[in-house]
Amino acid sequence: MSGGVDSSVAAGLLIEAGHEVVGATLKLWGGVSDSGCCSVADVDDARRVAQMLNIDHHVFNYTEEFERMVVDPFVAGHASGLTPNPCIECNRHIKFDLLFERASRLGFDAVATGHHAQVVMSDGAPVLARGFDGQKDQSYVLGYLSEDLLKRLMLPIGSMTKAQVRDHAERLGLRTWNKPDSQDVCFIQASKGREAFLGDRIALTPATIVDRSTGDVLGSVEAAELVTVGQRRGVVPGRDGERRFVANVDIQARRVDVGRLEEILISTLTLDSSSVTFAREALSDGEEILAQWSAHGRAQRATIRHNSEWSLELAEPIRPVAPGQTVVFYRLNEPAIVEGAAIVTRP
Repeated sequence: MSGGVDSSVAAGLLIEAGHEVVGATLKLWGGVSDSGCCSVADVDDARRVAQMLNIDHHVFNYTEEFERMVVDPFVAGHASGLTPNPCIECNRHIKFDLLFERASRLGFDAVATGHHAQVVMSDGAPVLARGFDGQKDQSYVLGYLSEDLLKRLMLPIGSMTKAQVRDHAERLGLRTWNKPDSQDVCFIQASKGREAFLGDRIALTPATIVDRSTGDVLGSVEAAELVTVGQRRGVVPGRDGERRFVANVDIQARRVDVGRLEEILISTLTLDSSSVTFAREALSDGEEILAQWSAHGRAQRATIRHNSEWSLELAEPIRPVAPGQTVVFYRLNEPAIVEGAAIVTRP
């Protein structure tokens, strides 16, 4: 129970369905936070909702594990020019690893969350599918879940729209019924931002912005670690006045390459072979899938390639995907079903 409306309603609906429910809130971040699901106010909201539902409520402290498994890799990734997704790593290592292990140790049959995704049966086995509300779907951040975990996972609100969730919360009299959704990385203060967070932990690197087609120096940035491959915002135009996009970031060379959109489009994504996981059987070389590489992005057709390394051959050229980002595979003929996930090593 994060203190948000989704997990509050998930608990309430399970109680109404006759389940014995115990609320669990994870204390993850020991530093200052004014946003996300780690603030003191959110923990207090979760506790108060549990009181309203008349269920026991526990707070499990994973601050050391969160720092080691989520925050440290986030910082190290930026220091080496990557753009990691901390929410995915938190789900993979904390919520759907340590929490599941503790739940099993304490004798619970299942773990339920308020994610907008669904567990459905396919060929006699549980698989992860998109949430019913396409605007709120969170299957992307759960793309690494294994069949063993899916057998013990309940997602009570995955078949609802967000409006229906809020209606249930109001009907149940929950204090979180109109609470806004969290949008930010929980351990970064929204009032200060990523630059301040990283600047306290690593030395930020100034870099030159270079037009990759002409070699012109177009300007500079104070922190190359904050520049994301594929971004347009904040990038100076070329000498011809046309807008430019980031094509590559080289921290060691202190250089950011930019180009016109048509110059930087890519048709292949190279994947970190050690990060490739599949929900069930491994996909074969040449299989067609739908691939999604951002939480709210549009899935696009691609072909899996597996020669000396794993890669995706894209049906249409796209803007470069930042190294360190996760790509999730969806079944082509049943696009709601997740087939696996991997991390992009280079665009």
